[in-house]
Amino acid sequence: MARTAANGNLRSHLNGVKNRDIKKSGCHSEREKNGTGNGVAFRQHSQESFEQAPMYVAVLTYLGFGIVTLFGYFRDFLRAVGLEKCHLAQERQEQKDFVPLYQDFENFYTRNLYMRVRDNWNRPICSLPGPVFDLMERVSDDYNWTFRLTGKTIHDVINMGSYNYLGFAENNADFLKTVADTACQYGVGVCSTRQEIGNLSIHEELEQLVANFIGVESSMVFGMGFATNSMNIPALVGKGCLILSDELNHTSLILGARLSGATIRVFKHNNMHSLEKMLREAICTGQPRTHRPWRKILIMVEGIFSMEGSVVRLPEVIALKKKYKAYLYLDEAHSIGAVGSTGRGVTELFGVNPADVDVMMGTFTKSFGAAGGYIAGKKVLICLTIFNIYIFVMSFPQLAENTKYFRARLKEMGFIIYGNDSSPVVPILLYMPGKVVAFSRAMLERRIGVVVVGFPATPITEARARFCVSAAHTRAMLDQVLHHLDEVGNALCLKFSRRKYSPRPELFDETDFELDTADVTQDTYTTQC
Repeated sequence: MARTAANGNLRSHLNGVKNRDIKKSGCHSEREKNGTGNGVAFRQHSQESFEQAPMYVAVLTYLGFGIVTLFGYFRDFLRAVGLEKCHLAQERQEQKDFVPLYQDFENFYTRNLYMRVRDNWNRPICSLPGPVFDLMERVSDDYNWTFRLTGKTIHDVINMGSYNYLGFAENNADFLKTVADTACQYGVGVCSTRQEIGNLSIHEELEQLVANFIGVESSMVFGMGFATNSMNIPALVGKGCLILSDELNHTSLILGARLSGATIRVFKHNNMHSLEKMLREAICTGQPRTHRPWRKILIMVEGIFSMEGSVVRLPEVIALKKKYKAYLYLDEAHSIGAVGSTGRGVTELFGVNPADVDVMMGTFTKSFGAAGGYIAGKKVLICLTIFNIYIFVMSFPQLAENTKYFRARLKEMGFIIYGNDSSPVVPILLYMPGKVVAFSRAMLERRIGVVVVGFPATPITEARARFCVSAAHTRAMLDQVLHHLDEVGNALCLKFSRRKYSPRPELFDETDFELDTADVTQDTYTTQC
């Protein structure tokens, strides 16, 4: 219900609201101009950056983890002899002969590493996640094993961590009128499944809106984004089928693949040679032991990979899918509304026909500012009708401009960032565990809310801070964040990049020159001292 009502709210918002400033509460007031106002035209093949860190950074990162691990074993020894209290759950002495519930080594990382820096995660927010928010101040008296609230509030923290790409996290009464009216008419629950008496007219209306916006025949909506993947993939493939999954796919895709019972093979991230090799082997050898042909081969990729900020090489994936008669499952949780000239995702970004993608999945929890997810495709996949709607055309150009500006400035400063130039997910590589903790705390002191991610969620040498750019961010907000990033980057020595980027890249167009790759590389990137 909240999902469909919020969609109606978005429709009324786009029909009657101009670009204005977004305050902490999410309400709109007069907004400063943020860029040119006419949007950014995406190139069909945007450039991606995955610069490698200097060797000394990798060495120091491994050294840092080694030192922390040694101290962890030393503290475990102190706990074993009773000199230090262990706060984690432990086996009871009278149950020592039972199968252990808590594996000591598995808890080692949590006990000795994560707990020391736990204050950088799960920070309590006491306002909506708009472009700025409020945090409840908390402190720990036992090295982050427990926290207590001080009663104080940290106000006006710039939000660089939420997936509020189009700035729809708001509570303006005018925009929420549709939500209130729908809740009064239909209530807030259906008390049944859609297969019985829980199928409402607003569900079908939303499905029509989604299908028309994406450019496919039909769609089906679900109450939870994660479950849209994990619960629907088993309905598409099963035993005797083969899933080819990108190595950086989201956990929901991985869980859905495992629940399906299909055979799973993982190809290297965005590596078309690896994918084609697996497709060729699957066609030639068939199923293990019997060598019968696979019932179905499903390629699973994401539009924007949420940890790397990279964009799927969709035209090449589609070409391979057609060549080897496979099916394609595209997860657009982070790309729908965030890329493409009108926010219609990676199919629009690359100018490919949405009909070439067999299953298009997305969520309402990010760009849409609501809840739930959807599956979209041909009527043979989902037999529903089509309805016309056009959304996101107002907010998207501003998101594109903000993304381009933020990424360009970070590169100029000397940070190593990952991902596609058009991706609003911007990972800044921090590498060393100590710098991750110091960076998060230093940014919060400057009232900048960031998300930091480290091992085991990332490779051990690629800890990072993940920034999510929003259309709700004004140029002044981004400049303030960049100013503090510059200061913190200098103080913590985080500017590892050895490349030099032009402050005006628009003056360089590779189509204007007939240079070989080596010449372009030498002219574009130079090594810093």
